[in-house]
Amino acid sequence: MKLDKLKVRPKKDAATAPCAAEFATMLACWATANDLSNSGPCADSAKALQTCLQTRGKRRVVKRPTINYHLARFSKDV
Repeated sequence: MKLDKLKVRPKKDAATAPCAAEFATMLACWATANDLSNSGPCADSAKALQTCLQTRGKRRVVKRPTINYHLARFSKDV
């Protein structure tokens, strides 16, 4: 018995945006005030977004499993 292609489908993780609420607040403020300079009425929402982005930390690099590579290598023998 020979299998043409062996693949494992990775689990799909829901992407989470850590500062989405602050970003949405700032965009709504820009839309209502027509002021993109962040010096007028949108200064508070811009400051909240900046502090959120600074405090959330760096994104960690997640190593992807190499199972598909190894399955492709050994598919000749199966």
